[in-house]
This record gives sequence, structure tokens and C-alpha cells, in this order.
Amino acid sequence: MTFVDTEAALANRVLGGWTGRIAGNMLGKPVEQGEVWTRDRIDRYLARADALPLTDYLPEPPGDVEAALRPEWRQCVRGRIHGSCRDDDVDYAILGLHLLETYGFGFSTEQVGDLWLLRLPYLQTFTAERAAYRNLANGLKPPLTATYDNPYQEWIGASIRADIYGWTCPGAPRRAASLARRDAVLSHTGNGVYGAMWAAALIASAFTAPTVRHAVDQALAVIPASSRLARTVRRVVSLHDTGMSWEDTLTTVAEETAGMGWIHTVPNAAVLTAGLLYGEGDFTRTLALTVRGGLDTDSNGATAGSVAGVFGGAAAIPGQWKVPLEDTVRSAVFGFDGVRISELAGRTVRLAERDA
Repeated sequence: MTFVDTEAALANRVLGGWTGRIAGNMLGKPVEQGEVWTRDRIDRYLARADALPLTDYLPEPPGDVEAALRPEWRQCVRGRIHGSCRDDDVDYAILGLHLLETYGFGFSTEQVGDLWLLRLPYLQTFTAERAAYRNLANGLKPPLTATYDNPYQEWIGASIRADIYGWTCPGAPRRAASLARRDAVLSHTGNGVYGAMWAAALIASAFTAPTVRHAVDQALAVIPASSRLARTVRRVVSLHDTGMSWEDTLTTVAEETAGMGWIHTVPNAAVLTAGLLYGEGDFTRTLALTVRGGLDTDSNGATAGSVAGVFGGAAAIPGQWKVPLEDTVRSAVFGFDGVRISELAGRTVRLAERDA
């Protein structure tokens, strides 16, 4: 395994990944409703609040906007944040940590399912995960849990479960992707699985890649080149390389992925890739562009924050993102509500070092 230079550097980057994931999730959560919160509508909200360029959590909404936001918005906007909100984008990172601590890196897909049933409330699962959970409770085994009565097999759910495999495999994207695949096939197929592999590899690569662009290229190498996901990510990269603006890149790719839905893995990977490339390694710019890109804003913001947080380390994350989190996580995972972000990061580092 290829490590970053020192133990302290590894710890700083892992803490950056956890902090970035939570901050990005909090930023995107109020506007997580892709068919309502389009890019244009998000920017109109920000412009009315004099919050462009976006450099902090979302401002409090004008009265006529409030009803369209997610009900959790009151705990996620500037001046109201006291620790993280509970969200599945963070729950699955915590559950993945518990999985590796419990079963080690040789875990099976069946053991992933066992932990879901033991530690995760059914009503805190959604789309493909809820379908798989129901199938598990009815006695089905993987891979049937992913395919039986599950129309969400290529949606983004498996991608949001992938961070822990990147954080514990620093500089080893193929290994991170292999672990993510073993988890993802419980509930997903096709591009849904490739999305998890790609996200895990992206985060693993961010520990050692010289630029975010290098990390994107390395992550592409772990998924089938002919897949719709790989072709779409490459499309964003090529448009970026021509000098096309961020807005025009997203407009072009949105037209090419029209009809896939706002929670599908492929269009969300395009938004995420654009945020990373045009963010150029800057934490605030990366989060802002990714969430302003719309679609599944909290999931994309979380993964963008994880990548950018690993890339620059926790010490480089500006205080407006870290301080309101109060080093505290709310979680539906049994036994973890109120856990410290720093504790989660420390436990993650121990796993990475133990398996080096």
C-alpha cells in the first residue's frame, strides 16, 4: 500500500475526509430535491441572499423559499448549525467503519447485510438500500437482494457508502474499489456498482495524487471503460480540457444524460466531476460548485468534500466549515449517535495503519 509521507499527514488527510464529507452533506441537504432545486433555482436563491460566490453554508432562506427546502434546513444553514444533522450520507460511512472494525478487510457481502439489519433502522434507508433491506428481512441472499423488486439498482446509494474504503486504502485505488464493490453488490448492479468503485478509488487516489485531475484519471481506471459512467466522466474531463465554462459543461452533459433521473449515479457523477475539476483542489470552491450543480446535492457535496478534504487535509479546511460542526455527528446507526468526528477519524486511521 502506498502511504502518504507520515502518520501525522495520514491523520490530517483522513480527518479532512470525514470533515469534508460531513460539511459537504450539510451544505447540500436543504436543497436536496433535484427536480425542484435546479442549478438556476439554487443560484437565484443565493443571489437573492447576496451569497454568490458561495463561500459558507447556505444562508437562511427568504420566506417564499422556505417551504421548498428539506425540513432539516433549520439545522443546516448559517448561524443555526450545532453539530451535524443526521443523514444517510454520513450514516453509511459510520456503518462502513463499524463493518471493517467488526469483520476486517475480508468481510463478505452477507456480513454487510447482517450489520444493516442489526445497526440501521429500516425507515432510515431509501431507494435501493430500502429494497435490499426488505429483501434481507425476507430471507433473500446477495446478489438477489440487489435485483429482486428493486428499480433503483443504478441509483447513487452505493456511491455514498464508498468513502470508508478510500480512507482506509490511501494511495491504493484498485484495492479500495474492490472493497467498495463487495459492499455495493448487496443493493446495486451495473453503473450503481461502478459508481461505488469509482468513488472509493477517487478518494484513495486523493491521498497521493499530485492534482485532483490525476485522482479523477486514476479512478477512471478501475471501472469498465465502456460503461455509461466512465464515458460520462470522460466527457466532463474533455469539456473541461477544452476550456469550456463550468456552467456550459454541466448544461452539455445534462442534455446528454436527460431522462436518467436526479438520483441516478451517472448524471450525479458528472456534477461531481465538474465540481472537482473546476474547483481545482480548493475546498470551498469545490463544495460550492458541486452543490450549485444541483441533482442529489447532499450526496454530491459529501463526496466532493471527502475528496477535497483528503486532498488538502483537515488543516486546510477553512474554519467556517469546521467550527459549526462542533466535532459532533448525529447518526441513526445504533451506538454511534453523538460520536466525535475526531474519534471516527482516529479509528479510521488505525484501520488504515493496521492493514498497511
